[in-house]
Amino acid sequence: MNIAMKSNDNGHSGPVKLDEIDLEIIRTLKRDGRTPFAQIAQRLGVSTGMIRQRYQRLTKEGVLQVVAVTNPLLLGFSTMAMIGIKVDGAHLQEVAEKIAALEEVIYLVLTAGAYDLFVEVVFRDNEHLLEFLSQRLRTIEGIRETETFMYLKIVKEIYSWPDIGNSTP
Repeated sequence: MNIAMKSNDNGHSGPVKLDEIDLEIIRTLKRDGRTPFAQIAQRLGVSTGMIRQRYQRLTKEGVLQVVAVTNPLLLGFSTMAMIGIKVDGAHLQEVAEKIAALEEVIYLVLTAGAYDLFVEVVFRDNEHLLEFLSQRLRTIEGIRETETFMYLKIVKEIYSWPDIGNSTP
């Protein structure tokens, strides 16, 4: 049996026990999030209702999330960047929440190291990036310094974890 960590409403993590059926649901939906429950059930020799219940439990507990992934470049966003941000310590959470609310932000993490935050962003063009940096991002109180890393070419981009059934935490 494998264990996945979940965060509850209080922000504390706790283990979620996953059996082989749970792992196979996750593996299957990782390959194709549109796979019908009936197809998964048939492959595993269980009822469709059981797969539906397991899926609902996995999503409710935060272990699984099935989403559509879009390609920003094909949607007219020709400029992508990662921005490293240094923040006044007392304002870290507040600054992160304000940045997360900006529509151009597609990924934001609090980090340990030279930067307090890393923010991945997408823009229509360089003019849009300039407007974002000068008129929106740098006006947020608590930001001390930013450094923008322009993407020249994306060599690898995946949205799934390695096969969780092959390792134990």
